[in-house]
Amino acid sequence: MAVEVRAWVRRRRDLGQRGEELAAAFLERQGMRVLARNWRCPEGEIDIVARYGATLVIAEVKTRTSLRFGSPLEAVDRRKRDRLRSLARLWSARNGGAAARIRIDVVAVLVRSDGRTYIGHHKAVA
Repeated sequence: MAVEVRAWVRRRRDLGQRGEELAAAFLERQGMRVLARNWRCPEGEIDIVARYGATLVIAEVKTRTSLRFGSPLEAVDRRKRDRLRSLARLWSARNGGAAARIRIDVVAVLVRSDGRTYIGHHKAVA
């Protein structure tokens, strides 16, 4: 039983890492410059910090293999959006001061069992 749980956790972690790699590449193709990935502090974690012109973009990445439990965007509730806003201010203060604008985005990654991948970029969700 413990071996099965560890394998499940590893698959889930690998899926999340794959989604973040795809999301970072996607954002770069959209003209953003990725400044940090998986930035952590005692208050939480930011998946991707990017800059788009004068805008600091904080991107939460949600990766799924199906829509069985809802869309990835639905997983980012009000509490998570509030935490992301707070983390954005912390990151900005600790890394060179305030940006002209801070935007919170969600990058939804759907990785199907047949290998097809879909990416949705939801801007200014918070």
